[in-house]
Parts: sequence; C-alpha cells; structure tokens
Amino acid sequence: MEHTLPVSQENLSQFANHIRIPTFDRKSLKMGIVHIGVGGFHRSHLAFYTDKILEKTNTPEWGICGVGLREGDRKIYDVLKKQEGLYTLIVKHPDGKIESQLIGSIVDFIFGFDNPDPMLERMAHPDTKIVSLTITEGGYNFNPSTGAFDFENPDIQYDLDHPDKPRTVFGLLTASLAKRRDAKLPAFTVMSCDNIEHNGDVTRDMLLAFAKRHDDDLADWIEQKVCFPNSMVDRITPVTTQSDIDYLEKSYGMKDEWPVTCEPFIQWVIEDKFSNGRPEFEKVGVQFVPDVKPYEKMKLRLLNAGHSVLGILGAIHGYKTINACMEDETFVGFLRAFMDKEATPVLDEVKGIDLKSYKDSLAVRFANPNIKDSVSRICSESSAKLPKFLIATLQENLDREGSIHFATLVIAAWCYYSDIRTDKNGQALEIIDAMDVELHQAAKQTKTNPFAFIQQESLFGNLAKNERFTKIYQVTLQKIYKNPDVKTHMQDILSYYKSNR
Repeated sequence: MEHTLPVSQENLSQFANHIRIPTFDRKSLKMGIVHIGVGGFHRSHLAFYTDKILEKTNTPEWGICGVGLREGDRKIYDVLKKQEGLYTLIVKHPDGKIESQLIGSIVDFIFGFDNPDPMLERMAHPDTKIVSLTITEGGYNFNPSTGAFDFENPDIQYDLDHPDKPRTVFGLLTASLAKRRDAKLPAFTVMSCDNIEHNGDVTRDMLLAFAKRHDDDLADWIEQKVCFPNSMVDRITPVTTQSDIDYLEKSYGMKDEWPVTCEPFIQWVIEDKFSNGRPEFEKVGVQFVPDVKPYEKMKLRLLNAGHSVLGILGAIHGYKTINACMEDETFVGFLRAFMDKEATPVLDEVKGIDLKSYKDSLAVRFANPNIKDSVSRICSESSAKLPKFLIATLQENLDREGSIHFATLVIAAWCYYSDIRTDKNGQALEIIDAMDVELHQAAKQTKTNPFAFIQQESLFGNLAKNERFTKIYQVTLQKIYKNPDVKTHMQDILSYYKSNR
C-alpha cells in the first residue's frame, strides 16, 4: 500500500476493515497481571489468551503490564511504549493461510533496568493479582545437575546486599512481596510460563531459597501465602523477521515495528492453584488440571527434546530451518524413532492424550513450511535446555536399561558443534549460549580426553561415570569427528534398530 499508518490506539479504527482489532475498552483496564520477560512467546501465548478472555468476558481487571529487567529488554520496551502496547499476531498455517490480528491485552510496560522502583510499585499495587514469567530456562538460576539455587551469581549477591534495588527476578519478587506483606495486601500468584519440568515447583524452590537467605520471616509468609501453579505451555513462535514487518506494511498499510509470528496450534495446561483470583481462562480453551506434571513431561520430552534433536543435528548438516530438516526423510525417521524408542517409554500416563496422534501432530507442526523456525534459535541456550529435555530422558533410559543410541548421538554432535563451530560444509555456526566459553573449552579437549565435554557435571551429572553410556558415546564421538556428515550416523542407528526389532 502507498500509505502506511503506525500501530497505535488512535489508528485502530483505520485497520478494522482489514484485520481483527480489540473491541474491549483498553483505557478502562486495570493491570491484574504483571509479566516479566515480554518476548515473542509471551505475546503469542499468555497475552493472546488474555486478549481472548477480555473480548469474551469484558472483565476489566485482567490487563497486562509488561516488565523488563535486563538491558536487552530496552528495544521491546521502546517499541511497545510507542505502540501503546499494541502489536500484530501473524498466525501462519501449513497450507499457506495467514491470519493476522491486533492484540490489545498489554496496556503498559515498565523498563526497570535503570530504576527498579516503578516495577516494585506496580507489583505491590493492590490491582496486581498475578505475576507471570517467561525468563527462559536459564533465568531460574539453578545448577542443572543438582537443582540447587546458585548463590554465586554476582547479580544474586548484589540483590542480597541491595534488597530495595533488585537486578534479578528473585530479588524483584522478594522485594515486592515484602511490600505487600507489610501493607497487609494479599499475595499475588507467581505463574511460570517457561519450558521447565515442574516450572511452578522450581520457581517456588528458587524463590524460597533466595528469600530465606534474605529474611526468614518473609520466606515463611511466602511459603504460606503464595501459589506457584505448574503449567505446560505450547506454541511454536519463531523470531520475527523483516519480511514479517514488510508483509503487514504491504498487505494492510500497517507499520508494526515488532509483530509476532506463530503457528496455529496453541495449548496451555495449568493447575488451578491461585493466591488471589484469576481470569476465567477455561472459557477460551485453557485446560485446568489437578496435576500438570504428566502433560509437561510429555511436551518437554517430545516437542522440546525433538526440537533439540533436529536443531543440533540439523545445524551440523547445514540446514538453516526446522522445516528444512523435516523435508529430509532421514531426519523425519530419526526424530520419530527417538520419540518412540527413547522418549515415550519414560513418560507417565497422560490422561486424555493419544500419544501416537500427539507425535503425528508434532511432525506436521515441525514441517510447517511457513513458520521457518531457525535452527540457530532452537540451538540457542542448549546448556539450559538439554539437561531438562534430553539428558534427563537419557538418564532414565540408562536406569531402565532402555535405548540410548539416539540421545547419545545428539550429545556427541553437541560436543562437535561446540568444538568445531562449523557445519559439515565448513560454514560458521551461529552459537548463542550463556555457557558458550565453557562448552567450547571443554569440547576442545576431546582429542586428548574423549570425555572432557561430558565431564561438566553441572550439565551432565554423573554420565561420564556410566560405563554403558561412555562406551557408546566414545565410539559415536569418534565417528562424528572422522565424518561430520551426521546423516550417515543417523542412518546407521536407524538400520541397527530396524535389524534388531
């Protein structure tokens, strides 16, 4: 279109003939939800569900206030403040259909990197009933092997010394809950929306560990008054690209500086444990259950681990997107065999779920040619993901003497990926990981010590001491370093299992 209009409350009516816009009164919304970590996933999931419930029930107490704690949150803060919290959600279907709508559930954003006081005031405000989190797996500050809270983190030490000027999520939650207790206000619910098994329990344990070091009485109050529901969240949400921004401008004359793209599938299973009320999310498709653990384990061990299987192996092979991996029958076969032979046998019973159909649906979702989820995004922060998604499955299969060849190939490939840092064609890999330096240094020692990489106990626990695993790992590692064409090794494993059925 020749003329473009920026996304704003004033311009909403101009877009109404082209795409769905919020019809609820955004100006009357109270901010019952404060969300820490406003990224693409939050905007395609919780903010989307909240938008739906505001449209359906017209309950004004459930607007969202976003919070940014890190310097890296400055850009999204600038964009959303300029756009008054509005943004476009672009849903891309496998058949090429595209559905776009403007989401209006985020009504304010506080950037707290420079000054945490406004964040603390908002979280201590009587209107705030839920504080939700998408802070990534690495944001929970625990040792992946032991599960213990990491008090050595310099920012945690700073927060303990400066409780009124927090830099971390745990300092922020503790300080704001202290304000609520002192003001005799009800506690808010702390609701994790991250891909961590037992995410509510983990959040609770980490917050109590920090709070006890700070103030025993406050920790007791938190333990008694604050609810931490476990939840399973699911919607593939790739990084926004310039082509997504251009699409909106050309199709609708909209200038949205940071839209979000996602797949049509969405799921949220959560325990109905809230301290101070909640939206009626069940009216818009959220499933409330007494115990979410079987559902989240299923999702983490199949979808998230499956993504990492494709990501690590796909990166070395030279594929750039997940759907490109799914156009290769070797990758498709290897993924399904991993899910059938190693992930499924260690799952708990999941009521109401047909696992075969669920795995079939994952194959369709991963193959969506319009999502083009980047391999580098899936591989990012593997040090925070793989211990929970993949290594836990591997360990359980060792305990039950089950299959370990598929996961072992991925671990060996991760070592090669961290060491050589190029694909099989010599092209440099984009590696994004908080432990990148440690991973690279450990992997570099592989030629003189084949177990150096897996001797990082914070990631691998005692795997380096398991004779069955190390025997298969060493052979697999040698094969990859000799021939980095991972497809050959994937085919060998598939052939082995086919001939030994």
